[in-house]
Amino acid sequence: MPAETILLLGVNHKTTPLAIREKLSLGGGYEAHLAALGQRSELDEFFVLSTCNRVELLCLSGQPEAAAASLEDYLFGEAVAPGDRGRYLYRYHDAAAVEHLFFVAASLDSMVVGETQILGQLKEAFRQASEQHATGLVLNRLLHKAFSVAKRVRTETRIGASAVSISYAAVELARKIFGELRGRKAMLIGAGEMAELAAEHLLSQGIAQVVVANRTLERAVALARRFQGRAVGLAEVAQQLAEVDIIVSSTGAPGIILSRDEVRPVMRQRRNRPLFFIDIAVPRDLDPAINEIDNVYLYDIDDLQHVIELNKAEREQEAVKARRIVEEETLQFSRWREGLALNPTIAALRRQAETACRLELDKTLARLPQINADQRQALERMLQSVSNRLLHHPLLYLKNDHPCVPAQDRIQQVRTIFRLDQGDDGEA
Repeated sequence: MPAETILLLGVNHKTTPLAIREKLSLGGGYEAHLAALGQRSELDEFFVLSTCNRVELLCLSGQPEAAAASLEDYLFGEAVAPGDRGRYLYRYHDAAAVEHLFFVAASLDSMVVGETQILGQLKEAFRQASEQHATGLVLNRLLHKAFSVAKRVRTETRIGASAVSISYAAVELARKIFGELRGRKAMLIGAGEMAELAAEHLLSQGIAQVVVANRTLERAVALARRFQGRAVGLAEVAQQLAEVDIIVSSTGAPGIILSRDEVRPVMRQRRNRPLFFIDIAVPRDLDPAINEIDNVYLYDIDDLQHVIELNKAEREQEAVKARRIVEEETLQFSRWREGLALNPTIAALRRQAETACRLELDKTLARLPQINADQRQALERMLQSVSNRLLHHPLLYLKNDHPCVPAQDRIQQVRTIFRLDQGDDGEA
């Protein structure tokens, strides 16, 4: 194994309640925290990730125990007593740390499996660490590999293909009814967060126009301006139905705001073109009887939740494929690190062989003063060939996996047999 250890410590939404996480959030940006960690001599390379759901500290260190203690103290500070930290903290070393980071990048460790936000957060954290020269050869390679693993998971699985949020599920249902949403018109009844999210998803699908209806016209105007739409009052909702195709309702009204009798006459004006209602309000905004009208489709939050649960199950199936990808990539990265550990021994072995060949060649040439340049080159090539043959099996032994002998043991055996730690110059 390499002499240095990759170490990852952290807390997340699975291990630590929000009341504790918010005390540990590394506020004020990454710069100050990276600078503070840079003062700790036990950390050779380091990286910080802080989001609403996790805080993780990653490092490379030749003093793993000292580094772990240092990172733990930095993470918890005075917020959690030392005796209580074990309840919340997870700690991974080497291959386990690599695998965890790949899981995070691929959103397999997220609250919503398959979400894309975490990858952007990871890239931003790496940009900051790189600018402050906190990362080096190993962590640079590791984080770039994490990004490529996330991309491979997205490409080779459908882990992000199905809706797992209320707003996105609503848009997915609209696509099933209308097919192409490009050119369609939508109306938001209510101007809260859920309406905003639904509008963002609709616009991403090419919706031509957004109408915002709200009890407070000022709020409707503000939201409509954001989406380059237009605002109307709640009293105008019924007359707008003739113009729009998709209605998302999410007011805080105590009862029904739109009845079946208000919708039925509109369908004659629409010449029975489909009308799609999504009621994500609790209590419901829309009369359930609206669904009885031909070519009118009404879904409430329970319907959407059912879609979400089905999609979550589908994402979990895709997550099985994604975990296999992570395992493959973790193994590849571990082999790369083992190669780094082998390089000094391989280089020392080649230097020793070259030194021995040079000494023997010099002795031979001293006894053959009449040899010409071509003959000298022939001798040199012969010695190089013999050297390569003699080193072939020791190098294979070092490089190839062995079921019974760990890499570090193989390295030590070769160094002992060839006296590489004793300054052997190649002379017998």
